[in-house]
Amino acid sequence: MEATVVGAETSADVAVVGAGPAGLYAAYCAGFRGLSSAIVDALPEPGGQMAALYPEKKIYDVGGHVAVRGRELVDNLTAQVAPFNPHYLLGRTAASLTPDDGAGWAIGLEDGGRVRAGAVVIAAGLGRSVPRTLPCLRPYEGRGVAHHVPRLDEHRDRDVVIVGGGDSAVDWALALVPIARSVTVVHRRSAFRAHEYSVKQMYAADIRVLTDAQVTACNGVKGLEEVCVRISEEEVMLPAQALVTALGFITNLGPIADWGLQMENRQITVDIGMRTNLPKVYAVGDICTYEGRVPLISVGFGEAAAAANHAAVELRPGSRLAPGHSTDRDATPLS
Repeated sequence: MEATVVGAETSADVAVVGAGPAGLYAAYCAGFRGLSSAIVDALPEPGGQMAALYPEKKIYDVGGHVAVRGRELVDNLTAQVAPFNPHYLLGRTAASLTPDDGAGWAIGLEDGGRVRAGAVVIAAGLGRSVPRTLPCLRPYEGRGVAHHVPRLDEHRDRDVVIVGGGDSAVDWALALVPIARSVTVVHRRSAFRAHEYSVKQMYAADIRVLTDAQVTACNGVKGLEEVCVRISEEEVMLPAQALVTALGFITNLGPIADWGLQMENRQITVDIGMRTNLPKVYAVGDICTYEGRVPLISVGFGEAAAAANHAAVELRPGSRLAPGHSTDRDATPLS
């Protein structure tokens, strides 16, 4: 029950496009039904946008968790699917989807590789995301300028400047207060888009807040050392060994838009079994749409389970749709 790899070609029962929470859980559910899986994701590590954008934030709407940090949830999901040995193809983009008489579908990768699978589960979230930035920041990207905070402790004893006015900017600022030497939030407007309670906490904390302000320049030799902020007609120089942009992302479906899938408002339409208009191709998570869908991680988990179990019936005619109770299985392979 493992994917096979021969040269640049990977073969599996199910190919999962997207290694976010829904994709990882789809691979787990496929493994639970005895199906091998290959997981493709353009990011270099599992977790999708959760790992890239808010790994340290607490999530409160996942069943069974009073609160769980993004990174912890991803770690748990990868540990859960690990006994079924999914084959990860990370840092690689799924570029094409074509029928394959021998397997069902062939997914062409941008680097020339190929994944052959009987069924495909698309769990690509909002699609390809490119962070918004400022021209003056680009020379220092990777040298002090970043678009997210993967680990809070990396900023210990640093002067950190955060640019933005949404939830991510305010949440990161609050999380970094006990760790960083100083935290400054720069927002080009006077009002914040973030949750009102979080904004009140920010103003009450040891955080310097500069509104109606913009970062206009960065300075430093080997890495970022200071930033210039313009407030009205005044320019202020701030020490900064780290600057985090929280300016949002430009998202698009990328190659998926050309796969012949039926779409509605840049989302893939599915039926109650998460089936798309293409045979044995399913879509789950935020990339799919149907009447009454609620965009929650917990909903994505249910969609992933539905897709994997419908795929099991399609790939193995005569098998039951319901997977049975996990408590009836031998616990050894699940430990």
